[in-house]
Amino acid sequence: MKKKIVFLTGTRADFGKLKPLIEILKSNDSFDVHIFATGMHLNEKYGYTVHEIEKCGYANIFMYINHDTESLMDITLSRTIAGFSNYVRSVHPDLIIVHGDRIEALAGASVGALNNILIAHIEGGELSGTVDELIRHAVSKLSHTHFVANEEAKNRLIQMGELEESIFVIGSPDIDIMLSKNLPGLSETKERYNIHFDDYAIALFHPVTTEIDWMPDYTEQYFEALDESGHNYIIIYPNNDRGSEIIMAHIKKEAAKSKYAIFPSIRFENFITLLKNTSFIVGNSSAGIREAPLYGIPVVNIGTRQDGRDFNPDIIHTGYQKKEILKGIRKAIGQSLIPKQLFGEGNSNVKFLEVLQGHIFWKTPKQKKFNDRVTVV
Repeated sequence: MKKKIVFLTGTRADFGKLKPLIEILKSNDSFDVHIFATGMHLNEKYGYTVHEIEKCGYANIFMYINHDTESLMDITLSRTIAGFSNYVRSVHPDLIIVHGDRIEALAGASVGALNNILIAHIEGGELSGTVDELIRHAVSKLSHTHFVANEEAKNRLIQMGELEESIFVIGSPDIDIMLSKNLPGLSETKERYNIHFDDYAIALFHPVTTEIDWMPDYTEQYFEALDESGHNYIIIYPNNDRGSEIIMAHIKKEAAKSKYAIFPSIRFENFITLLKNTSFIVGNSSAGIREAPLYGIPVVNIGTRQDGRDFNPDIIHTGYQKKEILKGIRKAIGQSLIPKQLFGEGNSNVKFLEVLQGHIFWKTPKQKKFNDRVTVV
């Protein structure tokens, strides 16, 4: 009998990472794949990216709107729990797969844990700034199994009391796409998104929820630095965390400038092509920590949002002030970097499938045990 697998996705970023895993299970007769699409995917302001999921031709896509105009994270969490709870009662999955550190993942893991459904967490055991880290670790504690990017992440989960036999090191699934020979060409991507300049950098700046009172100043300093740097920039909207409206207001003010190409969202494969050919990336996105180093792209990482995630000494870290950011940009322009492969070999989908095809995985107990490493004297 086929195992029914539900992938929960709430953003353009996590779908890009889940897609290689979805694809390999979809092509295997042992699995019945379902997708619960919510969050930013169903938000017109961010490009209604559920269309990108639909274009993949998947048979079982359920769409659920979990937000309103206020985008309060706790309310969105409660709505997602309610919607996903009703969904799993109708679908009856054998496994729920969630990714990363978004509130949608926390909702999915909560519903699974409370309904005695096996949960797999992709890319747990990592560090990051802001509230994301709290969410990521909470998701890991609610999950029964873990598919992590490297040994460091595995060791952190073991520190958190997770059983070693429940942790599988497969690498980061987006590396599968990045190393693929089937990425769209640069000319094709520029034509699709109507990008006219040849030389460009990528700007991605997200709100830092734990520093919300300072976000107006941080954002102003960031855009002043971009403006004064004299470069062309591809700017992509921030995520929808609290504080995103501050960044969005600045983006709208900059929209008329010819040196900016601004997009609510860019299809993951096209984004990777643009990243591969960019001069540098500047902001506080995880793309600068995880994806850019694979291509040897210089990175200016601003502020605290990615604290703890740096495995790459070549990354240029700056504060939030304009002069610091400009100094980082000047340094990035002069960098010539060797590509670094820190999060897998591009075969995470194959490793993932091998685990799910094993009988031992499906015998994972729903009752979790804590791996207590304290020696009692």
